[in-house]
Amino acid sequence: MQLSDHACRNHVRVASLGTVRTLLVIGALSVGLGAPALAQNVLAPAPAASASADAEDPVSRFLSEKGLMPSTKPVVEMAQQVRSKASDMASSLVTSAMDFLGVPYKLGGTSRETGFDCSGFTRHVFENSVGLVLPRRSAEQANSPDLIPVKQSELKPGDLVFFNTLRRTFSHVGIYIGDNKFIHSPRTGASVRVEDIRVGYWQQRFDGARRAPLVNAGTVQASATGER
Repeated sequence: MQLSDHACRNHVRVASLGTVRTLLVIGALSVGLGAPALAQNVLAPAPAASASADAEDPVSRFLSEKGLMPSTKPVVEMAQQVRSKASDMASSLVTSAMDFLGVPYKLGGTSRETGFDCSGFTRHVFENSVGLVLPRRSAEQANSPDLIPVKQSELKPGDLVFFNTLRRTFSHVGIYIGDNKFIHSPRTGASVRVEDIRVGYWQQRFDGARRAPLVNAGTVQASATGER
């Protein structure tokens, strides 16, 4: 039996967040695997509509409406930027992190099934994407001898970014994904999402950043004294 046009439109509108998240990762992986044509066909707006790409990209618009991204910047464009600026390992880490968009916050949570708190999220992503086991708590991650401090002006995809959100140094952590954006599990009642580090709330609470040398191999190490 054929559905009416109205019924079809309703069916499209109820697409699950998991489906969108899957498309997001497919697009990012397509770029990472050197298949830009596939990514372009799946997610990118048609070339003729490039002047209004932000308005035409349905995946980015959906994520923005759900509060999972701060703007409607096309997802494939972001993936391409990560690919061009990051090492293969950093690109893999960022792609893995973005696969968890929409997973709810859970204090003490360390997996998709349980939900994540901030450090549970970063620990899970690093361990399962690049094999680096971080300490459990955000402050412990910031003080890990396996990581090196970097300045905010030198951030690269895959770096950990730390914030003072509880009147306590290094009380919150996320993963920098490029273009002044980071992904994190923010708080009770919210879910894994992307934020702009330049927003006043985050800029005022920025505590520093750390880099795993194996993630950005070949990057010039920042001095241990400068963190901003």
